[in-house]
Parts: sequence; structure tokens; C-alpha cells
Amino acid sequence: MYGLIVNTAAGGGKGLRMWRKIEEELQKRELPCLVSFTAKPADATKLAAMLVENGAETIVIIGGDGTVSEAAEALVYTGVPLGIIPAGSGNDFARSQGIPKQADAALKIVLAGNERTIDVLRINERYGLTVAGIGIDAQVAQTVNESGYKQWFNAVRLGRLTYFACVFQALKTFRPAEVTVTIDGKKQRFSHAWLIAAANSPTYGGNIPICPEAICDDGRLNVCLLQSKTAGPLLRLLPKIVRGKHAANDHIRFFSGTDVVIEADPPLRVQSDGEYTGETPVQVKIIKDALTVIS
Repeated sequence: MYGLIVNTAAGGGKGLRMWRKIEEELQKRELPCLVSFTAKPADATKLAAMLVENGAETIVIIGGDGTVSEAAEALVYTGVPLGIIPAGSGNDFARSQGIPKQADAALKIVLAGNERTIDVLRINERYGLTVAGIGIDAQVAQTVNESGYKQWFNAVRLGRLTYFACVFQALKTFRPAEVTVTIDGKKQRFSHAWLIAAANSPTYGGNIPICPEAICDDGRLNVCLLQSKTAGPLLRLLPKIVRGKHAANDHIRFFSGTDVVIEADPPLRVQSDGEYTGETPVQVKIIKDALTVIS
């Protein structure tokens, strides 16, 4: 039996539109399912656990990265597969799994039931799927979720532009920090850090390949650090970053490992899967083969 969790508000109402299509198809197929709807943040975690307890053998999310990540919190180590009908503004996790954005095509993948096991991130006391971002991107994520831009751009199907609009807004107030990055016990210090991204998959922010070589089942974290005294050099590099063509230089550093600890002065904001989660210090670990997904 399928357990569906629907975020009707995802993607500026896209979640509701997708659910109507999926509901009609499920009724045609007469497939047994339980359906729950999110009403507030963190609902999907509780709903996923409840649906499994009530007999759901597969959990299917109709929503964005945040809803998918919340549901995964309840499914790590359970072996219960997670299916996705992407309905958010970014859908980076669904994209990383090769899941199409069209409702009917995504449903076909869910019903085919091809399972794979992937790694997850452990960010202090919570789990994540795509990227843990520390620094200006976390401030951007917080601004995106609080901003009227998101709803407006989603309404005209230009959700990715929300991220860029909020980048320039965040630049007005963000100040880089002195950071200590400890990777697998090896400690390094960096001045004027703007962003540290610890990635389990390549993209975030609506298909920005911050760590192009990240793979979700290789047991490794890919880390990208951006540093500069002023914003100018990073803004000039932004077109390359957006295309995943950025390379290591005086302003960009790449690392790899399994356990990353970030300390910063002053403290930096932290986001995971597009949701603000707190401030540094933060530990990000890769948890091997922890989640079963359908893709």
C-alpha cells in the first residue's frame, strides 16, 4: 500500500495541481493508498512515520525538496522506499535521482518500484539529502522562504529566479567570516569565507551545481568553499558556478571527506535542502546506504 504525503502549497500551488492529477490516476488504477496533507513545517516527518505505522509500504511525496527531506527523516534505516512526485520550486533531489518534473512520468517511476539505496547527510542532529550550506547561501535560503519573491516567481514558473533575486538581497547585509574547516580530523583555517557547501548531490538552489562531482551513493562528501575579501570576485565567478564550470583558484577551494566540522567567527547560518536549520558550529557527516529511494 502506498502512503502519500501532499504539500499543496509547494511550488506556489503546484503541489495542489499535481495532487489532482495524481489522485485521478490513482483512482483509475484502483490502487490502495493512504493520503495525508502537510499543514506546517516538519509535518512530513510525523506523517511519514504515521503512514508506515498504519501499513504503508512505500511513502510517496508530492512536494519540494523540503518536504522530501522531512519525510526522509522518518525513513532513514527503515528500508521503506521513498518515491517522489516533484512539485517544488527547486526539486534538486528529484533531479539528482533522474525523476522528471511531469506528474504522469514521475508516477510511472513510482509505480515501477525500482529501488536503490543512497547515502544521506547527518547535519548535527538532523538528516539531509542534497547539500548542507553554511554562509551566504543559508542566509539566501532563509530570505527565499520569507520573501514574497518566491510566490511571485513560482506563479509565473520562474522559481529559480527567486534564488538569484535573494542572493543580491543577502549581499547587502552578509559579512564573510573567519572559519575553521576540519575534514576527517584535518583542520584548516580560511579568512573571508562566504560559503561552505557540503554536498551529497551536485546541485541546490534550483539546479546550481555547487559541487558538480558529488554522487549520492559513493560514501563521500564533496565540499566547496568560496572566499574573498569583497563580493566582486565571487560575483564575477557566479556565471561559471551556475554552469558548474568553476575550478579551484584563489577564491574557490574543493575538498572531499566523510566528516566535516565548520566553526566560524562570527557564526554563520546553516541550511539543508533549502531550509534554514541554525548556525555554526556544525558537523556534517555522510551516512552510507541509509535511505531507500525509487528512481
